[in-house]
Amino acid sequence: MNFGGFSGFSDGSDGSDFGAGQETGPELIGRDRELARITRLIGAADGTGPRVLVLTGEPGAGKSALVDRAVAQAVARGRRVLRVRGCEGEQDLGFAGVHQLLRPVLAGVDRLPAHQRNALRHALGMDRTGGSSAPDALTIRSAVLTLLLDAAADRPLLLAVDDAQWLDVGSLDVLAFAARRLDAEAVALLLAARDGAVPVRFDRDFPHLPVGPLDRAAAGRLLDAQPRPPQGRIRAQILTQAAGNPLALIELTRAVTRGPGSGDLAPYGAFTRDPGSGDLAAHGAFTRDPGSGDLATHGSLPLTARLVDLFAADLPTLPSATRRALLLVAAAGTARLSDVPDVGGPQVWEPAERTGLVHVDGGEVRLRHPLVRSAVQQAATFAERREAHLTLAAALAHEPDRRAWHLASAALGPDDEIADALAESARRFQHRGGHAAAATALERAAELTPDPTARARRLLAAAESAMYAGHPQWVGEIAGRVTTLTDDPHLLAEASLRAGWSLAVTLRHDDSLAFLLPVAASMATPAPALALSALGTAATPAYNSGDPRHRHEIQRIAGLLPPDPDGPERVWTHAATQPFSDRPRTLKKLAHAVDTLPPDTDRTLPALVTLGGAAWILDETDEAVRLLGRAMDHLRRAATAGANCTVAQALALAHFESGAWGAARAAAEEAFWLATEAGADNVAVGSPLLQATLRAARGDHAGARAQVADAVRGRDLRASRSLSVRHRHALALAALAEGDHETAYRELRRAFTDEQPPAPVHYHASLYHLADLAAAAVRAGRTDDARAVLAGARRTLAQPPSPRLAAIVHRAAALLSDPEDAEAHFRAATEDLTAARWPFEHALARLDFAEWLRRRRRATEARPHLTAALETFVRLDARPWVERATAELRAAGVAVTSAAPSDALAGLTPQELEIAQLAAEGLTNRDIGARLYLSPRTIGFHLHKIFPKLGITGRAQLRDVLGRLPNTD
Repeated sequence: MNFGGFSGFSDGSDGSDFGAGQETGPELIGRDRELARITRLIGAADGTGPRVLVLTGEPGAGKSALVDRAVAQAVARGRRVLRVRGCEGEQDLGFAGVHQLLRPVLAGVDRLPAHQRNALRHALGMDRTGGSSAPDALTIRSAVLTLLLDAAADRPLLLAVDDAQWLDVGSLDVLAFAARRLDAEAVALLLAARDGAVPVRFDRDFPHLPVGPLDRAAAGRLLDAQPRPPQGRIRAQILTQAAGNPLALIELTRAVTRGPGSGDLAPYGAFTRDPGSGDLAAHGAFTRDPGSGDLATHGSLPLTARLVDLFAADLPTLPSATRRALLLVAAAGTARLSDVPDVGGPQVWEPAERTGLVHVDGGEVRLRHPLVRSAVQQAATFAERREAHLTLAAALAHEPDRRAWHLASAALGPDDEIADALAESARRFQHRGGHAAAATALERAAELTPDPTARARRLLAAAESAMYAGHPQWVGEIAGRVTTLTDDPHLLAEASLRAGWSLAVTLRHDDSLAFLLPVAASMATPAPALALSALGTAATPAYNSGDPRHRHEIQRIAGLLPPDPDGPERVWTHAATQPFSDRPRTLKKLAHAVDTLPPDTDRTLPALVTLGGAAWILDETDEAVRLLGRAMDHLRRAATAGANCTVAQALALAHFESGAWGAARAAAEEAFWLATEAGADNVAVGSPLLQATLRAARGDHAGARAQVADAVRGRDLRASRSLSVRHRHALALAALAEGDHETAYRELRRAFTDEQPPAPVHYHASLYHLADLAAAAVRAGRTDDARAVLAGARRTLAQPPSPRLAAIVHRAAALLSDPEDAEAHFRAATEDLTAARWPFEHALARLDFAEWLRRRRRATEARPHLTAALETFVRLDARPWVERATAELRAAGVAVTSAAPSDALAGLTPQELEIAQLAAEGLTNRDIGARLYLSPRTIGFHLHKIFPKLGITGRAQLRDVLGRLPNTD
């Protein structure tokens, strides 16, 4: 997209790079707003303000021209620049974009710490010796970040990313990881991508700058700036058809002025295209999303389809050798001439340069626009395209992955040998952690596989890789194609299992279960392992839905399975659907399953996840943290980040309940990022709700309500009862933090039905809010209604409940009972030491009991409870309850010490507090950065903000000051 919006038009014959805007170069008409934002971005690298900016716009809008202008401006201001341009032909090659971005600084790889150096060398194919296992994704991303920060050590750095929609998934993951860690760094990131194809990692969580169409006045000025400005009716027609697209304005003007007196806008003619050819370039197989706006391959928008025709209009006038060279470059998908065989010398490229199609310099051939590639391919016959791919395949015998793709592009039909080569390529991608590339290769291998059953098996393998890559929608699409290939009930069941999984992470619980439950029922006898897997998968949407029909059906089908030893799937299924049924027996099964787990391997991961989830539901919270933490560690090592979001959310919930609120916040944030990338809207809603709950507990009631509103905007949670209950709890806690007990009661009451007797809206989640509902009822004058809710809830609980739930019910009963009965319930809620494993809930119970005691003139008995509760609230930084407990202590005759340390703590962000505590322990900035995945320079920046907040002047004073501050976790 190296044009659009320039006041002049360079055809490349002057040796300049067409569209490479200079700071003092030709004006970019109608782009003052965009240029001002870019100027601020470049200044932020060594100043203040956001350090990431995403340019979006339709093809031809001038995004590349703006990127070029940013590069020129950065260079003029003494910045260093690293840039990368996405390439369709390399979209399925893992870390191809990172390799292009880092080429100027690859010498610095050898100066990285050993584990980062080895991981990055392996990922970029620089390690010829190979390795026994793929490096973990986190180390690769941290290595790239370290290398970038090293490059910015001497002078600020601009990362310029163009055509991001064509970058490979691995590179996008790396860029997103770095982008989230640029605060206080001398690095700015400018990323440009097409509308409708912005990578999910950048589509909502960074500042966006739309590069829209020019208004009619600016469009007219651009036409006037052309060498032969169109006039009259033709001018009006160009303005209408171009619709403000700078590229269309320029190209249509060139078309109508090509011949003297020519005003004919008729297209060049039909291009030869064989839809059945299997040509990946023609079918857009290198583009994952058919809706990406890549109109050269899909032709879905008339304007861009006409532009593709215009790009090819010059081709018939070029010598055959030039057309062949252009086709080879287009098919190769690379700008490096050294990668393209048999293209000839400078004389071959001269005609194409004269027409402005390309610019050749420094061993690279740059097409003036990415759509030139598509136009060149579509202008060629299939035989010509096939010959180009075969030529490239022959020259790439030393690169089996690229060779396999070119052979696939040249295939005339199904071909076992090529399909096997792609499948082997997929195996190599999997070994390197490139599950998305593996899924793409297997999907194409399936298309080339003659036998329908074998094709179905490869599609199922592709769906599995796509699942590990964290792309549920893609998994569903692949699984859907299996049904047209085979009547094998086992393969069809596997396809339904994958389809059900693809929906299990969304809010479409009923649709997911419509796939999974029939599989479980039909396979219970012929394939019980498959049936059990389907049931285990179904337990998640069944839990989230909360609909009793689904739970009863799962229980019925579970009874059809052979009575084999209880493994992780059975334990999880029972816990998720019958959490209060025969708890002691279920706990024994959980303990046995955990004790018999094999060492951590790929095969252990599902068991860690299912058992961790079961432990959380059964209130074995510490065990849940341990198991889910192991699962997260394994997922990071295995580079399957897309599949982490549900595990990260479960871990966040367990951390919150166990009182590790800092860890809960970090896990919830990670879960949200991963969910937005994976399209897992169940987690994309749930994680912000947990973050809002944390905000409310720490006193930020306004921020909590705003985050809740943002999380549920446009979502209907009526069919997702677990999220609905968590939604109400977050709002209720915000109201309690503000002292609005009426609103708190109203929100918590919606976790139970209006029928008589009231019943839990969600059979599990609702019950944990009984005590908070009772506390709000007492202060809102709604005790009679709350007693009815408590009585109805008790009917649903089997005996004995977990210590946690028993304490919650006792606290609720104490608050709602007559005075003569209350004390026994209070003591049951506070004196069971096992309940202290849920510190916030336990502290609330002690605070309520202490208030009850003090109001009965038993202040001496109240003081120990108040002191213990205050210590917990201070440690958790639960500020509204700190204030309440402090006021009660003073009323009980206790002189409370100065709140200065707590005030200092309140002034630190959670990240600043974590950094300060690590520094107080004696860790260096580099040590702290290694733990938190931040640069030493960022750690220093934060410490310089921390010192004045704590009233100190240096690092040596941290230990003394923090010794008076509570630990957040």
